[in-house]
Order: sequence, then structure tokens, then C-alpha cells
Amino acid sequence: MKMDPVGARAPAAFAEAASLARVRKGDLCAGCGACAAIAPGSVAMRMTPPGWLRPVQEGPVSAGQDAMIARVCPGLGERVEPAGRTDDPLWGPYDTMQIGHARDEALRFSGSSGGVLSAVLVHLLETGQIDAVIQTTADPEQPIGNVATISVTEAEVQAAAGSRYAPSAPLAGLNRFLENGKRYAFVGKPCDAVAMRAWQEADPRVRASFPVILSFFCAGVPSQTGGRAVLKALDADPSEVVSFRYRGNGWPGFATAVLRDGSERKMSYHDSWGKVLSKHVQHRCKICADGTGIAADIVCADAWESDARGYPLFTEGSGTSLIVARNAFGRGIVEAAVKSGHVEAGPFDVSTLAGIQPGQRERRRALLARLAALRLCLRPVPDYRGLLLWQASRQNPVSRNLKNFLGTLRRTLKGRGKRVS
Repeated sequence: MKMDPVGARAPAAFAEAASLARVRKGDLCAGCGACAAIAPGSVAMRMTPPGWLRPVQEGPVSAGQDAMIARVCPGLGERVEPAGRTDDPLWGPYDTMQIGHARDEALRFSGSSGGVLSAVLVHLLETGQIDAVIQTTADPEQPIGNVATISVTEAEVQAAAGSRYAPSAPLAGLNRFLENGKRYAFVGKPCDAVAMRAWQEADPRVRASFPVILSFFCAGVPSQTGGRAVLKALDADPSEVVSFRYRGNGWPGFATAVLRDGSERKMSYHDSWGKVLSKHVQHRCKICADGTGIAADIVCADAWESDARGYPLFTEGSGTSLIVARNAFGRGIVEAAVKSGHVEAGPFDVSTLAGIQPGQRERRRALLARLAALRLCLRPVPDYRGLLLWQASRQNPVSRNLKNFLGTLRRTLKGRGKRVS
């Protein structure tokens, strides 16, 4: 079976599922693992040589499974209904936006941006609203990699805190939890949240098992090659690394490799993300319309302090979270977490968000032009509906949209469309 850059074609013994074929053709996989949960035994997530998690079809996929994958797969698109909420062209529908942090200083320190997601999870566990948390943590066998884990205590939640800038497929295998009668909070990237929400809407068992969806602002998923590049820049032999944090233990925190001899190698967030990892982000992330967790109930992000120009500063300090309740359900959870003493929250001026999140701002404004260029080249693109891409593009000068269009067109025609930037 021949491996290509975005996964594997089905062996001749059975037909390739139409949904997976479209994802493969357009290099649209986000790596969430939903397809593996929908068609267990027939689809599995495997690591490709460049360091991406991609679906490999290992058996026949039924027509029903194929239709469900097409409905749930975030790589193929996203549909958004404002449903009476404030709807911003850059940030999507939301109920409330605040800033704050975890009241527990240990959670605030270990988290990447104020520890609010961790504090909310602890609140949900302690109040019995959920039985456990599905979240991503470091792979103990490969510290730069990720694995999904189940957390049931505050200590376990804290151990999994902190951003993990590497591929993860947290939905793969979640089909195993649909019949055990337990309730889980699900924490994932925005694309993971899109898949989980669509799966909820299609299957009542999923809604019952995973009643709470939490996410965070995401600038894209780097490959494991990116993680290895950070280790190389740190002069850290991968075989000697026993643990690795991409961020956390401070704000924004350092990329930190701990070696077998107990020594540490560190790199600033500005250098690890800005100079290394961001160069290894997958194609699908560069045409993503939702880096802000629109499908989640609650989303957190870095509420960076900014300079006189409004541009974010990355100096070390006490973490502060942007707290976005996407719906009334999420708002109720945040309010209860504040009342229970787990979260400190206060007002936030939404007009400042574009300044302190310039990456999200610019990607959203540029997206329509990029998609137009890919369509012109007959490349499959995600089907986005209700995401206000036209309104976002109008915030750019015509000259900038033209530059984005022509740049994407040029790279695609040269066969470099997988590295749209």
C-alpha cells in the first residue's frame, strides 16, 4: 500500500470512501480522528513520514459511515448558525467575552494562558457535572508527540495543562465511550470541536456522552518535524529527552526539554513558535476559517498585553486568559466557575482583540482570496457556510486581497499549494 503525503489510498480489495478521497485529493485533513471513530476497524490514524496524523483506510467503509464522515469531517467544511448571538466577522458568534485567570495559582502557572480551561474542568469535575475529561497530553514514549488521555482528578487535569504544538487526533477511539453511561468534557483544537459538534448533532449518543466542548484559539498544527526542529535548535538529542513542554509553567512560558541527566534546555515562545514551529504548519490550517473555536461551548486564548501600537508583547508574567462563552450553556458554566471560586473573570474590550491576536485577524481577512485562488486551480476546498468570510475580507484593502490571491495562485500552479502562506 503506497503512502502519499496526506495518507494512504485504499487497497484494491475495497473502494476508497468518497469522503476520504476528497480529503486526500485536497490535502484537507486536519488530523482530528473523527473518521476513525465513525468507522472503527476500517479507518485508523497513522503518522506519515513528514510527521502528520492522517487516516489510513484498512477495510471497507459502509455508505452510512461514509455519509457520516462527510457530515462530521472538519476538513470538508463547517456550518455556523448565529442563533441570535453577537456575530463578529473575525471572531464568530459568541455570548460573552471576558478576561481572567484560574484562582488556583498552580493551575494558573501550569496553563499556557491563565489556566482558565483547567480551572473550568476542575469545577465541572468537583460539581459532578462530568465524570471525566478527554484531553491531550504529552506522549510518554515520544515527548514531542501527543496522546489523548482521560483525567478524573485535579492533579491529572493539571498534568495535562499547557499547549501541545504537535499533531493530535483526540476523536479517534471515542466511539468506545458512547455506551458506558458516563459524561465527559471534551477539550480539543477548534477543528476537533467542529467535528465533535457535528457528531453531536448527528448522533444523540455523542451529545449524551460528551455534553461539554471546550477549545482554544489555534494558529495551526505543526508536524512532528517541527518538534524535532525545536529539539535540534536546543541541541537536545531526541533519544536523551525524557519530557518536553511546548509552553506553560509561566506565561507565555518556555519550550523546555528535560534530559536524562536532569538538565534542561529552554527556548522562548517567540523563538520556538515564531521562528521554528510556525514554519511547519499543515496546509489545512492555512485555509482554516475557524482558529477561534466557534463550535465549542467555551474557548480560551492568550489575552496578551500589548505595546503602544496594540501589538502583543511576549514578556513573561502571570497568565491571563481571554474567556469566550460561545453560547448560553457555556456562559452558565463560566458564571458558576466564578461563583465557586475556581475562576476570576472581568470585563474585556472586544475592540482590542484584533490588535492582540494579529495572526487570527490576518488569516481570517485573507482567507476568501486564498480559497478563490485554490478554486481557480480546481483544488478541493472546505465548504464554509455562515462564517462571514466576505465581511472579513472587506476589512482588507483590495491590494492586500489581490496579493493573497496571486501569491496562493502562484504557489499552487508551481505545485507548492501544500505550503500556502
